[in-house]
Amino acid sequence: MRTAQWNDAVSVIDRVTLVLGAFRAEDKRLGVSELARRANLPKSTVSRLVSELVEHRYLERDGSGVRPGLRLFELGELATQPKELRSLALATMTDLRDATGQSVNLAVLEGGEVVYIGMLRGRNAARVPARVGGRLPAHTTGVGKALLAFSSEEIVEGVIEGGLAGPQPGSITDPDVLRRELEAVRETGLAYDREESGRGILCVASPILKSGYGPIAAISVSGRSGLLDVKNVGPAVRTAALGLGRHLPARALSWPL
Repeated sequence: MRTAQWNDAVSVIDRVTLVLGAFRAEDKRLGVSELARRANLPKSTVSRLVSELVEHRYLERDGSGVRPGLRLFELGELATQPKELRSLALATMTDLRDATGQSVNLAVLEGGEVVYIGMLRGRNAARVPARVGGRLPAHTTGVGKALLAFSSEEIVEGVIEGGLAGPQPGSITDPDVLRRELEAVRETGLAYDREESGRGILCVASPILKSGYGPIAAISVSGRSGLLDVKNVGPAVRTAALGLGRHLPARALSWPL
């Protein structure tokens, strides 16, 4: 493939990614104008891409807008490694949820973000900014800091170089503060989110480690400020992470895809 053709192909992939990535969990449908605004692309470009994505079933028409289509669901079902990891962790997550009454989360690291691959809502569940399949900046979450603390220096510095903007006033924005916090996580095996990813939400997390593989995932308990005592819950979270690290088989450790 000639260079010009390659650049054109990459450009199309980038634009399709921007369009599909414009959808949020709460969106039932989006019109072309809103997709163009969120993707920061010309409306004519988005209109053409939407027509082609509908034709290939990646999007489907819904009244005056479009929504994610069946083909995206089918592709998502092929992502077996996160599904298998979630299935293997489910019993531990359930025990932790039942013991604490709070929500339990399972996440993996991809670039500078965490991807949530499993969630169990507790009886005292608060509305959290995360969802299964959703992403948040790693440095603003307990699971993200647990994973970064045991990742390579190159990964951590890449996150810092990408900027430490955060959604909440308490989010870490100073590289030195983040480095010190990650050092503390390495010493204790526990990472905290104190209203850094969502207002009124606390979280305590621990990495799932496997010798020779590095940090596989992280498990956490989250709840409302005033209802969740992260210091009391921390030992249970750490015990759950250690147990998963010991018992996860090698076939489940191939993240990222």
